[in-house]
Amino acid sequence: MTDAHQVLVSASILNADFSRLDRVVHKMERAGVDRLHLDVMDGSFVDNITFGPDIVAAFRRLTDLPLDVHLMITEPARYMDRFIAAEPQTITFHVETREPHERKTEAIEAIHAAGQGAGLAVSPDTPVSAVDPWLSELDVIMIMSVYPGWGGQGFIPEAAPKIAEARARLAAAGRGGLVHVDGGVNSKTAEIVGSHGIDVCIVGSALFQRGQDASDEVDLVKEHALRGYSATTATAR
Repeated sequence: MTDAHQVLVSASILNADFSRLDRVVHKMERAGVDRLHLDVMDGSFVDNITFGPDIVAAFRRLTDLPLDVHLMITEPARYMDRFIAAEPQTITFHVETREPHERKTEAIEAIHAAGQGAGLAVSPDTPVSAVDPWLSELDVIMIMSVYPGWGGQGFIPEAAPKIAEARARLAAAGRGGLVHVDGGVNSKTAEIVGSHGIDVCIVGSALFQRGQDASDEVDLVKEHALRGYSATTATAR
């Protein structure tokens, strides 16, 4: 990373009003987010249930923003073709799923064959090294800074150092992938993740609070994340 390091904001729509997805999308576009983050939960891998590939496809019809699909489901490989057909930019699933190594590899290969980016997510109690068997194939490593399953949780600061570790692993692999951080990220915690070199801040609840200007929050997240990054790089010099 250089002084030209950029931080992107991906808006998680988990807490949005699903009765008017068009309004949600247009609000996020006006707020200046760079991407949309779509959490898919199956009630098995996590307790919560959200939506499936048809809703992802609906978002694709509503916006030209890049879509990042985050699969919190027990058998991602089983359903991968349907999510690929919804045409997101990236699909990330959890390394902790009980599908065997071969099935995870097949899922990543299928994502790449469709011209989309493939990622693996690691939960707070999972070491980043768990993704090592697939490092050379990853476009995204997603660091969970909350436990997967529910929006509105508090940020777990102990997860933040895993961002720098993931960044170093991707750089060593030469793939040029990005590190996303998911959970409790807002203008108050952005400086922490920025200090570890985050590429993509996934911001959810903070963008949908009543009376909150979403565009202000997007700007503050980027500003504070870059402040943290600059402070760290200055100290390193």
